[in-house]
Amino acid sequence: MEVRSENIQVRCEKIPAQVVPRTRLQVWFIRVCSSILLWTCLVQLVAVGQLWHSHLFTGLTNRISGVTRPPLYGEVVVQSPPPLVPARIYKSNGFLRVSCNGGLNQMRAAICDMVTVARLLNLTLVVPELDKKSFWADPSNFEDIFDVRHFINSLRDEVRIVKRLPKKYIRKYGHEDFQMPPISWSNEKYYLEQILPLFNKYKLVHFNRTDSRLANNGISLDLQRLRCRINFQGLKFTPEIETLGYKLVHLLQQKGPYVALHLRYEMDMLAFSGCTHGCTEEEAEELKRLRYAYPWWREKDIVSEERRQQGLCPLTPEEAALILQAFGFDNKTQIYIASGEIYGGEKRLSALRAAFPWIVKKETLLDPVELQQFQNHSSQMAALDFLVSIASNTFIPTYDGNMAKVVEGHRRYLGFRKSILLDRRKLVPLLDLHQNGTLTWNEFEVAVRQAHEKRMGQPSHRTVVSDKPKEEDYFYANPEECLCEGTSCDDLQGPRNSSKLS
Repeated sequence: MEVRSENIQVRCEKIPAQVVPRTRLQVWFIRVCSSILLWTCLVQLVAVGQLWHSHLFTGLTNRISGVTRPPLYGEVVVQSPPPLVPARIYKSNGFLRVSCNGGLNQMRAAICDMVTVARLLNLTLVVPELDKKSFWADPSNFEDIFDVRHFINSLRDEVRIVKRLPKKYIRKYGHEDFQMPPISWSNEKYYLEQILPLFNKYKLVHFNRTDSRLANNGISLDLQRLRCRINFQGLKFTPEIETLGYKLVHLLQQKGPYVALHLRYEMDMLAFSGCTHGCTEEEAEELKRLRYAYPWWREKDIVSEERRQQGLCPLTPEEAALILQAFGFDNKTQIYIASGEIYGGEKRLSALRAAFPWIVKKETLLDPVELQQFQNHSSQMAALDFLVSIASNTFIPTYDGNMAKVVEGHRRYLGFRKSILLDRRKLVPLLDLHQNGTLTWNEFEVAVRQAHEKRMGQPSHRTVVSDKPKEEDYFYANPEECLCEGTSCDDLQGPRNSSKLS
């Protein structure tokens, strides 16, 4: 045994010292390379699968995602994050900073327009600032309402968007930006010829007003469709807002179909429009004082009844009750009031509630604790109403303000869902004739229905009024360029939609 041990020891001593370590290193290297190769193949397969799936189903999922079939409250939906679209590589001509003004839906449309302007001019857009000084005094920032990461990533193949300015452009570092409001209803020529040179000079331009700064018509087809992409896909509410909004939808749908009534009988609207029909003298005086308190509300001396006869006043709750009944909704209809606080409170809703006992609001459907984080944030509360209105079986706005228009356009995009767009100019005389006994109920009902046969949100061409953009149909209420596919859009390729993006 001793001799064998010595022989073995001698043999081992003859093996070079480096052989064993080299073998282990080779094995380790082969294993690492194999692992990297396998993981690379797996990632490529997943990427190819996702691309194939997205190309096959993009047209379908774009239309049914989100509000068409909202997830049930408490339902766990496992979704992998979508792959990032390739970033668009371009030389930026400067930074565009925007301060939006108005309520949620006015700002929403403005954001879509400003992203489109940034795309047209090859700019870098800073995440928009939201209005905090208007009547509502909502302190919410962009990221409190919209999913900012999704906003940036989903549009990165069109526009470079940053959360904040580079330090060298911040005022405390000595930089003075150039501030201005663009001219309202402007086309591509205006931005290319008058605005782009400002960026060549200042590199940073701040648009301090953004409402209706891009024309409804005369814009290239590619840009019009980009406006839709931003609105319908890029602007996604925060998970907190979507979760609570979908809960509201679920609670309503559990009890059957429902009507979303955008009852714009709110203090700010009545004061702004000067509409006091049905108000007491004290209430009319209170609304007048409020109108004079806001200098940027230009019209001060308003004759309420004249404005009402012109169809420029929101319907009162009492008038809304008669119109709903004329359309055939009975006392078992579930009605969701999509609005802020009704002027006059529950007392003013008494006639509407008497006709429709199943009236609900977010405040009655949800526990106060659930709404607590949204209190004193009117835009976040409006986002909840937006989600409920989009998903409703029927949407009826009593005034054609920004929310009414944006919801109308969204419902068209989701398959021309029924939206009864009230013609108040025709309704006011009918209401007066019925209430003074001149028009019987049957005559009133027939007249109301006939006046709205073609105002149910069905497909139609957007009205173009040359040199009078304020009288045109609003792009976001009827974005017809985005409601067709393939060859069916050939008729849109006219002279006014001929320019192309660079």
